[in-house]
Amino acid sequence: MTRYAASTEVSSSRSRDEIERTLERYGADQFLYGWKETDALVGFRMNGRQVRFVLPLPARGDKEFTEYMSRGKLWERTEEAARKLYEQAVRQRWRALALVIKAKLEAVESGIAVFEDEFMANIVLPNGRLVGEEVRPAIANAYETGNMPTMLPDYSGGARG
Repeated sequence: MTRYAASTEVSSSRSRDEIERTLERYGADQFLYGWKETDALVGFRMNGRQVRFVLPLPARGDKEFTEYMSRGKLWERTEEAARKLYEQAVRQRWRALALVIKAKLEAVESGIAVFEDEFMANIVLPNGRLVGEEVRPAIANAYETGNMPTMLPDYSGGARG
């Protein structure tokens, strides 16, 4: 199976800039970006919702970058070769994130999807956690046990709407 943009030459910073421009074009009124060794973060506010994507980054020392097999023997790559492969993997992930965000926004803009549905797993709740982080365990439990999770209580005081 091939990965999207597996051989891209587009830098991570260009992909990040593209994400920011895309978000702005579709109506985001806030944008943030940060990174650490293990992942990068892109966040934005749109339609009154805060959205966060965490982009897992590969470990520099992963064997896929530092070793290779040739003629039935395991070889160690040079530091330069390993660095180039690592950077390629990071560029690929940034291109994939840019594609995902752009596709979701276009689906909403085209009326194919609703913003909250398209970004649901990545919407930040008031407690700082993502909807997906809150809901995934309940989904797994429902499939394991066959029991549906309890619904949230109705705090509307009887008013519907």
